[in-house]
Amino acid sequence: MDELNKTAETESSCHATSERRSHHSPEVKKNLTSRLNRIEGQIRGIKGMIDKDTYCDDVITQISAVQSALNSVSKILLEGHLKHCVVERVQEGDEEVVDELLTTIKRLMK
Repeated sequence: MDELNKTAETESSCHATSERRSHHSPEVKKNLTSRLNRIEGQIRGIKGMIDKDTYCDDVITQISAVQSALNSVSKILLEGHLKHCVVERVQEGDEEVVDELLTTIKRLMK
């Protein structure tokens, strides 16, 4: 396989290589980036609340909202991972991806 095809394959899939990559559509990337930008703003808002000595319960409420927003980002990523990366690797005979997925799910459920 020549270097150009090898590079294209690495960049377009979730193969278990030294440099693993995902392949999200531009729409999904835009959605994730938008959500993360909003979360970043929420974090800055929480820092401001702490600087202003805002009532603890109000700060905790905002932290809960950020955690929920991060969970939503995780769900989107997990869905894409399952539908594309995991399926692709299982079809290629790489069953180690199942153990990797279980570890990922355990990490998300902490």
